[in-house]
Amino acid sequence: MSESAQCIFCKIVRGEIPAVKVHEDERTLTFMDIQPASPGHALVISKAHAPDLLEIAEPDLLAVAVTVQRVARAVQKSLAPDGLRIGQFNGAAAGQTVPHYHVHIVPMREGQRAGAHGRAPAKIEELKALAVRIREALAD
Repeated sequence: MSESAQCIFCKIVRGEIPAVKVHEDERTLTFMDIQPASPGHALVISKAHAPDLLEIAEPDLLAVAVTVQRVARAVQKSLAPDGLRIGQFNGAAAGQTVPHYHVHIVPMREGQRAGAHGRAPAKIEELKALAVRIREALAD
């Protein structure tokens, strides 16, 4: 069986498992992290399976970078954090928990200490409400 057949993010892209989606285009998908490091934590992924930065095709990498910028601007506008942490990990030793290229957008507040990943699952209704706010800012 192929890597993408078992990949949780590929299953989200194919609609086999649910996700709270924020944005989708031809090459990328953005959805809320179900175990957020802070409220508004979103993930931007390439729809094409690639385990990490070293293996992603350049057109997909570029598409993810453009989407990260657009979504980060929308997060800034809608949630007004003091800062944004943009993170991308390659390999388990670096903190990558899903072997599919993705970028974290984590809104941060002054003095907040947050890890790369949250410690507890978020409430789905809260994720949906945050996604609506970010989507509305994307539409402006």
